[in-house]
Amino acid sequence: MTELFGRVGSVFEGVFGYAHEYLFQAPGRVNLIGEHTDYNGGFVLPCAISFATVVAVAKRNDDLVRVVAADYENDSDQFSLQEEITFNKDKMWVNYIRGVVVILMKYAYALGGVYLVVGGNIPKGAGLSSSASLQVAITRAFSEIYGLSLSQKQIALISQKAENEFVGCSCGIMDQMASANAREGHGLLIDCLTLDIQPVALPDNITVLIINSNKRRGLVDSEYNLRRQQCETAARHCGVNTLCELSSEVLIRNQQSFDPLIFKRAKHVVTENERTLEAVKALSKEDMSALSELMEASHLSMRDDFEITVSEIDLLVALTKGVIGTRGGVRMTGGGFCGCVVALLPHDLIDNVINAVQKHYKKITRLTPEFYVCDTSKGACRV
Repeated sequence: MTELFGRVGSVFEGVFGYAHEYLFQAPGRVNLIGEHTDYNGGFVLPCAISFATVVAVAKRNDDLVRVVAADYENDSDQFSLQEEITFNKDKMWVNYIRGVVVILMKYAYALGGVYLVVGGNIPKGAGLSSSASLQVAITRAFSEIYGLSLSQKQIALISQKAENEFVGCSCGIMDQMASANAREGHGLLIDCLTLDIQPVALPDNITVLIINSNKRRGLVDSEYNLRRQQCETAARHCGVNTLCELSSEVLIRNQQSFDPLIFKRAKHVVTENERTLEAVKALSKEDMSALSELMEASHLSMRDDFEITVSEIDLLVALTKGVIGTRGGVRMTGGGFCGCVVALLPHDLIDNVINAVQKHYKKITRLTPEFYVCDTSKGACRV
């Protein structure tokens, strides 16, 4: 991270001619268990990872915001706080920043102009929440520089609103809450209905390993929206507001009244919600064997009931599981149809997993996997 801080600071000085006044960082995240439960009013268990977005900032004496992207050959954007801030169709990255400013001003927070340089080392397109990290870092920066006194939870909510209302992505709250509120050495149990959070300690000898399948994204958005619609249909069928109000016993007792496909979708969500709470219990006892079973059941449920895995992801899970056995857990993570798997495993098995995947994965799929060995990170903060 020190190298990243230095790089962003160096770009700031090179572009604007003097040193930044403030430096902020916000981490990416990976979800350990609890997939597609967030928009169903359930629990998720992400952790922040040691890859982050960094923002170097200095105040201006006017109402102009000037932004430079250190990762995009110093591509830039500028806009005035006194004029309508519009969506930029040509530069998608600037909209995450513009959106935060729009939402802050919508809620009557008093802002002034700034110089900003943003940069990061979160792998793009891997489902590790680089966009949420950027939004959280920008919100935290404005909050501190202009004395807005936003709590970490408020920072997460404003960042989510920027994504929902300005960028136009109907994401849940998990990514922003994890980036803002995470604690080093812990996962973060989030109740997506109440927004209550609970840090969950991870065993000291356990490492987070993320493996990117590099499978090209398919029709992810349309399938994601379809799954949401199917979940809403199931909730209406049961007369509840959200699926996670149901227990698996109640759901199974009423199976015969369901359309078979809708039942499968509901079964995944309800049982995944229960698995997430069981995973917290397993981690509290450092029972990796129990966690291994829960993560395996999560993956099988995503494969068979929610039908969001692909053969490349299933292969990565199988190869990893073949090495770690019950000493750790592995599952697909993210929305589905591409992306990454996440493993919690002892330090001494990392090289063995990497070697096994490298030996077989490319030969079978003709894709080259990428590996990210992660420490857990604290949430957004001033550096």
